[in-house]
Amino acid sequence: MTGVGWFMAIVLGGIAGWIAEQLMKSDMGVIMNIVLGIVGAIVMNAILGAIGIPASGGWIIQCLVAVVGACLLIFLYRMIRGRTA
Repeated sequence: MTGVGWFMAIVLGGIAGWIAEQLMKSDMGVIMNIVLGIVGAIVMNAILGAIGIPASGGWIIQCLVAVVGACLLIFLYRMIRGRTA
């Protein structure tokens, strides 16, 4: 999460993970929501950077990137492990 501090990364990760959990109809828990949000943001920032789209901006942009990344991670987890997540 470029442009935000560690504390804000945790807060945004929790919010993004919770939103992704609601969108994907998943039940992960608070800690996993934070992890999904932060890792999702890292993954999506890397993907966007690799295709040449800068994801720089404020915390709203980073939250959207984190939500999309967390949804992607939930989707990939379901593909590997099944629909129970």
